[in-house]
Amino acid sequence: MSIPKTRIASVVLVAVSVLVAGAAPQQLLPVDEAPRQPDFFSFRAQLQTAVSRHDVEAVVGFVNKDIKNSFGGDDGIDGFRRIWKPNDADSTLWAELGAVLALGGTFSGDHSFTAPYVFSRWPNQFDGFEHVALVASDVRIREAPRADAAALTTLSFAILPVVRSKGIAEVDGWTAVQLDGRKSGYVVSRLTRSPIDYRAMFNKINGRWQMTFFAAGD
Repeated sequence: MSIPKTRIASVVLVAVSVLVAGAAPQQLLPVDEAPRQPDFFSFRAQLQTAVSRHDVEAVVGFVNKDIKNSFGGDDGIDGFRRIWKPNDADSTLWAELGAVLALGGTFSGDHSFTAPYVFSRWPNQFDGFEHVALVASDVRIREAPRADAAALTTLSFAILPVVRSKGIAEVDGWTAVQLDGRKSGYVVSRLTRSPIDYRAMFNKINGRWQMTFFAAGD
């Protein structure tokens, strides 16, 4: 059976259009396995409450005595206090830990949980230093780093390459991202997350959940 020439032309036109448009960015959809274990879910809820209240001693009570605070030493609870200075009015602990806890995470076995999902589920084929994930749906990518700039496209939970100018990808709360190899745009930085941003690990030790790691970098 012969295929009409008009149909062949239509198929070719669609194929060319797909190639020109480029493949859609890969998504990294949110995951939160915490509800699988009620004791951990309750532990996390209590920690989130302590963070929201800026309750220093309550938060420290959730921290393991040997917590890893960085990749350069300074571990333990005393190191945690030195790094974060939680009693200072301008401590960034509350924002950073609050963001990590809000972004879900995954279990590794029954006694270990890692947050956020952007780190624990990051696809290996993407360089974590050169990409970010959108952590919301219907995020507008704008042609300039301004809220009133025209939107180039709208994406949900996409992984995008960052664009650096003089080594910097973020300016005034906006992150520059690559869209399709030719076009670049800007997204509000609070709607993005890098897998090398702060992440936390929790372990159940002697029947009690504790935060055993809280650091950024690689």
